[in-house]
Amino acid sequence: MRWERPGPATPATPRRRGPGLRLRLTVLCTVLAALVSALLLWLGWLLVGGVVSAVPALPPGTTVRVHDQAVPAEALGRALADAARADVLRTGLVAFPLVVAAAAVVSFLAVGRVLRPLRQVTGTARRLSAESLDERIALPGSHGEVTELADSFDAMLDRLHAAFEMQRRFVANASHELRTPLAVMRTEVDVTLADPGADVVELRRMAEVVRGATYRADALVQGLLLLARTEAGVAGPERRVDLGELVRPALAAVRGEADERRLRVQLRTQPAPTVGDPALLERVVGNLVENAVRHNVEGGWLEVATRVGVAGQPELRVTSSGAVVTDARLNELFEPFRRGASRASGTGSGLGLSIVRAVVSAHHGTVSAAPVDGGGLAVTVRLRPAGPEADSFARDSS
Repeated sequence: MRWERPGPATPATPRRRGPGLRLRLTVLCTVLAALVSALLLWLGWLLVGGVVSAVPALPPGTTVRVHDQAVPAEALGRALADAARADVLRTGLVAFPLVVAAAAVVSFLAVGRVLRPLRQVTGTARRLSAESLDERIALPGSHGEVTELADSFDAMLDRLHAAFEMQRRFVANASHELRTPLAVMRTEVDVTLADPGADVVELRRMAEVVRGATYRADALVQGLLLLARTEAGVAGPERRVDLGELVRPALAAVRGEADERRLRVQLRTQPAPTVGDPALLERVVGNLVENAVRHNVEGGWLEVATRVGVAGQPELRVTSSGAVVTDARLNELFEPFRRGASRASGTGSGLGLSIVRAVVSAHHGTVSAAPVDGGGLAVTVRLRPAGPEADSFARDSS
């Protein structure tokens, strides 16, 4: 088998432009006007002949002069009809092209005026790029369907602009977060190599710092991959999962840090069955518990509760003490790389709540946060019920 190196990609062939919409509509309107004029002329020709031929009957043998010609009374109606039809036909043949020409001019001007807002929409679409998504059509007045099209286009631009801005911030934040552990590792290695008297103790200290930085970078990359996979809708097979059974393993993972900070932990777990990817739902519980511990205060408290709430929805609620959270910061907490003000641990990448929101959204659930009086945060997750209630819940949601 012979392999050939692919050549450079050829640019797409520009599409040949056909007649414009204005010209096609003008031709259509002109043809319709011509057909209507021809039909009216033919009906006039028929009606005039019929009306004129219906003259009163004269005695036989009587002659009548029509255009200086003696016409027998028997042929009077036919002669008058032929003369009237000839007059109508002569006048119509003169008026017909004038009417068609006038219809063409009026159609061209009227169609141009009607299509002017549409040309504005097209011009704005051509000028747009990833760097100029802030431009809007903002079509004034009321133009019916064209205004609706412009408004829909502006709404689409709003969504695209927000998505591009979010992507820029995400890339910038991810680059900054990845640069930090890499800078730590490079600095430690450079300092150690520059010290000719570095002994085993110094090398071990440097290795421990580098290992911690690699753990942080690995956790960040794993969080980014999980966030991207969840937002793309890639999840494992759905199974029945009890949220109450996921709480104790999540607390066991942070028990040492909670004991070190002297946190009072209270559990109020009831069976809360749902359906979904067990690994992702376990990550939701783990992230919420981990955030509640790391963003807590010394000697604070932590409460985790699960239950079946309204409409049979399983609920997970994690409440903890901590710094005061304003209402303006609640939505920001679910954005990537947003950290709480009171984070005591040096670990974490600020992806915890954003991953929670992505996983819950992928499981057709909801997540909400509310500040706690005196400082702290309460996060509530509601998911789909398991069993027969899931079908009725899906119908009610739709």
